[in-house]
Amino acid sequence: MKQVDLKFIAYLRKNSRQTLTEISKRTRIPISTLYDKLRSHEGSVILKHTSLIDFTKLGFNCRANILLKSKKEQRDKLGSYLKVHSAINNLFKINNGYDFLAEGIFCHVKDLEDFLDELDKEFGIEEKQTHYIIEDLKREEFVPDSAA
Repeated sequence: MKQVDLKFIAYLRKNSRQTLTEISKRTRIPISTLYDKLRSHEGSVILKHTSLIDFTKLGFNCRANILLKSKKEQRDKLGSYLKVHSAINNLFKINNGYDFLAEGIFCHVKDLEDFLDELDKEFGIEEKQTHYIIEDLKREEFVPDSAA
């Protein structure tokens, strides 16, 4: 990827609500070039335009990363279930003894515990670990060094 592309993506990562005009002024890249780059990268490099949310201000006071290991014959079914479950914010297929890492967002710890009980009943979870997220210290800020 060209340096100009990385520079543009770095600006989008910092604040995707900036106008192309603002980015053009700061980077000295013509606005028409930025527009073309935005269109060419959407759907490939740029997967989604989104906002970071403070869920506690919406009443969701329990966030947790959940490591799950299921029986081999249940793995695909569990993955499909987690993909569409409304409480799952992020889902990753992982290795090193577990099948999935899911970030769940719940109103209360009791809701999370009920969710985990449901998973045990429906999918015969072999192993699980729950790590409660106390505070975000850094979130969605990675930019390749060559783009800074």
